[in-house]
Amino acid sequence: MSVIVERLTKRFTTGGTPAVSDVSFRAPAGAITTLLGPSGAGKSTLLRLIAGLEFPDEGSIQIDGVDCTSLPVQKRGIGVVFQSYALFKHMTVRENIAFGLSVRRLPRAESEARVDEMLKLVQLEELGQRYPGQLSGGQRQRVAFARALAIRPKLLLLDEPFGALDTRVRVELREWLHELHVQTGVTTLLVTHDQEEALEISQHVVVMEEGRVAQAGSPADIYDRPATPFVASFVGGTSILKGHVREGRAELGSLIVAAPESAQEGQAVRAFVRPHDIKLAKKPHGNTVNGVNGTHGANGVSTGRVERLKPVGGHVKVLLKLPTGDTVTVEVPRNEFDQLGVVEGDSVHADVRTARVFVGDFSI
Repeated sequence: MSVIVERLTKRFTTGGTPAVSDVSFRAPAGAITTLLGPSGAGKSTLLRLIAGLEFPDEGSIQIDGVDCTSLPVQKRGIGVVFQSYALFKHMTVRENIAFGLSVRRLPRAESEARVDEMLKLVQLEELGQRYPGQLSGGQRQRVAFARALAIRPKLLLLDEPFGALDTRVRVELREWLHELHVQTGVTTLLVTHDQEEALEISQHVVVMEEGRVAQAGSPADIYDRPATPFVASFVGGTSILKGHVREGRAELGSLIVAAPESAQEGQAVRAFVRPHDIKLAKKPHGNTVNGVNGTHGANGVSTGRVERLKPVGGHVKVLLKLPTGDTVTVEVPRNEFDQLGVVEGDSVHADVRTARVFVGDFSI
């Protein structure tokens, strides 16, 4: 069961800037497709359009081959899970899960069996008689999933479902959602601004920027082959270095990497460098840069000054200032950092192993 969105546009004020503008994408059947982007990118509005909670000004929505553009939410065969859980406080867990079944007038015995099935699926068999106020945040969210799945939806829509939870519970529920998806195989659309979440559990990612699709593809495509400067800057925590094309190469101050094939002599370029794509050393250790997408080149080595060190778990973030005045963030594994033996104020060599270079003098 796939979802096909074609040229959707939605405005909330007459003549105003669209919240969603000319959006087209296909969500593969049986996969988790994530709508990823910053706040205000149009992700939740797009999800509400697909759900039937809003209606587009232009464009169409097909769910399982059926044009659902004008259908009300109850006729689309979907389940929705929100960040706020939206559970009924006066109902027990069992009653919450059974709510959608009672609306559909399912026979009592069949409804009870379905609730038992859902409680087992979300691993809450012993908590059916509790009320939402007696549950943890993670447990309440699993009840919300059970209620959405109880109606056997064609499509599951998740709007920032883990946003209200702490980091540890979020990580646990990501793994739980993966296992749940393996068991159910239901086509799922997930809204999040958390790129780690999107890359970890999705099979397909749609990156949103200011109401439009910036890029759609597999997590590997989005991460390794960003199509636009926005995607390159948003995914992966990149540093941005400015430069110009000289003799077919991108000169970024004292750093030199390969320029895009289409680049012309003297054109401005921006290079996007991820924290783990820079190798630090107290002296040069070679001039070969191993990159992808035409971004590899020679002499990708520069000297920088260590401005700040920030230990974070198993790695150390090094804020490095280059001779040009640009700063880059480098992530160094803890054991490698200990061997490096640098302190704030030291000079080090920075070897840019890969960078994604775009032509143009633009702002992000």
